[in-house]
Amino acid sequence: MRNKQTGVSLSGLIVVFVILIFLALLGFKVGPAVAEFYTAKKLITAIAQEKRTGSVAEIRKAWDTKTMIDEVKVISAADLEITKDGSDVLISFAYKKEVPLFANVGLYIDFEANSKE
Repeated sequence: MRNKQTGVSLSGLIVVFVILIFLALLGFKVGPAVAEFYTAKKLITAIAQEKRTGSVAEIRKAWDTKTMIDEVKVISAADLEITKDGSDVLISFAYKKEVPLFANVGLYIDFEANSKE
């Protein structure tokens, strides 16, 4: 009696590698935009905790200082929406980012965050 061999065929292995390569390339393209968003979100949370009694001008100046260090370029100080929520400062922003993938195909991402979350 002969046992039937089971396993992955060469064509199945190639399909899996193509899918993994596509996902890796997608991650390399989208990763920096997502990382910049999370850095900006971390900065507004830190500024809101530091500047509980600060004025709007002080908060915008703190944003400019911190973004120079962390290199957040998609949001300027003028793009920040600064409000008071009782005794707390609420800082929020929203922006859209288009990430070109290949040829004429791209990914459009809406980012939005506030210092409460």
